[in-house]
This record gives sequence, C-alpha cells and structure tokens, in this order.
Amino acid sequence: MHKNKIKLPKDSLFSVEEVEKFRSETKGIQHVIHLNNAGAALMPDIVTAKQLQHINLEAEIGGYEAAAFMADAVTAFYNEAALLFNCKASNIAFTASATDAYTRALSAISFKEGDVILTDNDDFVSNQIQFLSLQKRFGVKIAHLNNAPAGGVDLNDLEEKLKKLRPRLLAITHIPTNSGLVQPVKEIARIYADYSNSGGDKSWYILDACQSVGQMKIDVQELKCDFLSATGRKFLRGPRGTGILYISDRALSCGLEPLFIDMRGAEWIEKDTYRQQPDAKRFEDWEFAYSTVLGTGAAISYCRAIGEDRIWNQVHLLSALLRKELNANGKIRVLDKGPELASLVTFTIDNSDPLLLINALSNRKINVVPSYRAFGVIDFDEKGVRWAIRASPHYYNTVDEIEFLVESLGEIIR
Repeated sequence: MHKNKIKLPKDSLFSVEEVEKFRSETKGIQHVIHLNNAGAALMPDIVTAKQLQHINLEAEIGGYEAAAFMADAVTAFYNEAALLFNCKASNIAFTASATDAYTRALSAISFKEGDVILTDNDDFVSNQIQFLSLQKRFGVKIAHLNNAPAGGVDLNDLEEKLKKLRPRLLAITHIPTNSGLVQPVKEIARIYADYSNSGGDKSWYILDACQSVGQMKIDVQELKCDFLSATGRKFLRGPRGTGILYISDRALSCGLEPLFIDMRGAEWIEKDTYRQQPDAKRFEDWEFAYSTVLGTGAAISYCRAIGEDRIWNQVHLLSALLRKELNANGKIRVLDKGPELASLVTFTIDNSDPLLLINALSNRKINVVPSYRAFGVIDFDEKGVRWAIRASPHYYNTVDEIEFLVESLGEIIR
C-alpha cells in the first residue's frame, strides 16, 4: 500500500487536498485498494453513520416509531434523488435493488403474445433473462439492435427497427456490467422521442442506469425514458440492498403500476376495488429498511456536493490511464470497445485462471472482480472470451493505486 503523497492524473479537476479529504472520509481506504466500484463502492463514513444511527434509534424506540421520527429525513431522500435525476420527487420510488426497480417497471407493461421487446446486445444479464421469461410465459418476441462498427447501438438500425417492429418496449442499458461501453443515450433519446411523437405512443422505454448513476450526470429530461433504474451501492457509494426507480409523468398519467402492487402503492377502498397512489409511490412496497433510505439519501447528497461532472472527468482520466497501462503489457488484452468508455475496465489474460488472479491480487489488498460469459453472452462470444477481470476506479482512487495494480499483475503473470 502506498503511504506517500498521492499522485493524481495530469488533467485532474480535483486537487491533491480534495482527494485526500475524500479518502480521509472513507474508512475502507485504510485497508484496501478498492477498484471494484462497479460492484460496490466504498461508502463514505457519513453514509455508514446515517445507517447505524437509524438502526440504533430503531433499537431504542421501535422500528415504526423511528421511521415516524425521521419522516423529514426520509422525505429528503426523494428530494435529493429528484435533484440527481432532474425530475420531481413524485417521480421517484425507492426499491430494494436496481433489478427490483427494473422488474417493477417491466411488470407494469401489459405484454401480450406477439409484442416485441427491442433491446441492445449489451443489456444487463438479469434484464435479458427477464425478457426470455416473458417470451416463455407470454409469447413476446425479443429483437436485438445491431452494434455500430465502433461499438454501441447502431443508431440507423435503431431508427429502422422502431419503425418496422413497432416494439412494445425499448430497453437499453446505459453502461453494461461486462464492459466499459457507454451507449449513446442522448441520440437514442432523440430517435425514440421522434418515433413516439409520430405514433409510437403505445411503446415504452426503460433505461438501465445501474452503472452510470454516480459516475456521470443523469438528466431524465434529456434521456426521454419512461423508466430509469439505478442502484445505491455502485458509483453512488450508497448501501447495498437499495434501488431507485424513476417513473415519468407519462407513465404515471397512463396508470402504469407494478403487477404486484401492495398497500404502499394502493388503497383498498371497497371489497373489489383499490385506488392506486397518484405518484411513484405506487411502485414501492410497504416494507423496506429505512436505514438504507437514509443512507442512500446521504450518498446522493455527498455525490451532488462533489459534482457529477467533476466525478465523470476524474473517473474518465483514471480508467483511461488504466487501459493505457494494461495495454503496455503484451500478455494482457483489454476488451472495452466504444466511442465513449466509462470507468469499467475489462481485460483478459490468455492461459490464465481468473480466480487465481483475483486471489493473488486480493493477497495484495487489491479489490477487483471476475466477469464470466454468462454475464454477457452476446458480448463475450463476439470478443471470443470466456471470462474477464473487471477493474473500476472511482474519484477517490489515485494514480499510485492504478500503477500498483498493473505492477502486481505483471508480477503475477511472470
């Protein structure tokens, strides 16, 4: 572990003093070089403290009573999330994970046999499995968009397939879990909006922003999606077991609701009648861990105080440096492809065992994770690989840590 004055990328918008402050506010920095932020980032101490304070309060006065006592702070979560996404608090639902958020949105669409789901080749594995489940159960059809030669969705193919297939659902993953690719979501938004305005109003658009929230600016007004799912545990630096779902005014006004709506989302008013909540709360369950709501709110506030644009600049510099350093080793093959790449670096090494590599790095107190073909079948088959190592630096990481990872890999390979 490096104990000297830290090094930052040449064009860093952060000063050494700022990054040292972020690191001093993050307990885990003392123990590991954490380059698994695309899995679960290290929480700032204030996020941990918010959760522990509430758990202690529940122990002292009771769970329901603690939630009532902290009602204003719970409300603040929705306001913070709305500022993060540039929407209203009434468009925000809290869920147990990004997949939970995504599934609730997916279940709100009344699919029938023959409906088309149009998706990209790099969609998140759980999303793809859910589409296959819908295909098996309801007879929907799944169509995949072609990739452009440079990587990412072929926008001409998107435009053509929207007009030709008239999909019930357009599903895009902003940044896939198995690659650093950033999909051209602003261009996708423009094409989808043109399609929707010209008669595609019976179609819906879900954007999986699980990997992008917390490392770049997210504006749902620009993205034109009907639903957006995210998690707290990744680049947002919030707790595990948390998700955020944005639901557009259009989806709410059309009465969309999750298939299994409960007493949080609706009021039972007559023997055979319920009334749904007017806002995004209809997508929530009655029961969730309020400590994680408060922790997620604190994480969002921490992120916004730093600034999403500054964070994006820093993670872009660090991940670009990592790719450059990895490429300098002829035995390492960097797999990321696309006109724009995020802080999710994937690479493989021929004739190596991913678990042996992970364990050897772990012995050096370096956190990275393996990714396997089953996580992204189409993408991995096109690249001709069975596995990859995924390293994902964040703004609290340093050049020293990047260099130590690359040096360690070189020693392990030798």
